[in-house]
Amino acid sequence: MFERNAKTPIDTLIGASTRIEGDVLFCGGLRIDGHVRGNVIGEPGEPTHVVLGEAGRIDGEVRCSSLVVSGEINGPVYVSEMLEIQPKARIVGEVYYKVLEMHSGAQVQGKLSRHDSADPVLHLAVSEM
Repeated sequence: MFERNAKTPIDTLIGASTRIEGDVLFCGGLRIDGHVRGNVIGEPGEPTHVVLGEAGRIDGEVRCSSLVVSGEINGPVYVSEMLEIQPKARIVGEVYYKVLEMHSGAQVQGKLSRHDSADPVLHLAVSEM
């Protein structure tokens, strides 16, 4: 039902009426339609996928393998593989990615930095999780 691709299905949902205060640590796929005030961190070394719906909001750091943003993120974003920023998305913070797809209308207030897998800055950031 919430599957973006066959490799990393969305197996956890934070619904629109849910508000979480604190960090979310996860494996696999995570969809957020509610509000998270805290860091959203995927298990290091594992494929992790986050989908942030249009009504979703994250106030904190996001670290994962792939990320699709339609909502709002206030904090730094570290994506080791693919980042997709949808037309209604808004990100306020530094963004580190390997591959970027940004749609017309998307907003980013902060520095966009592409990295290679051997990039020491991202490696240090990911290893600190």
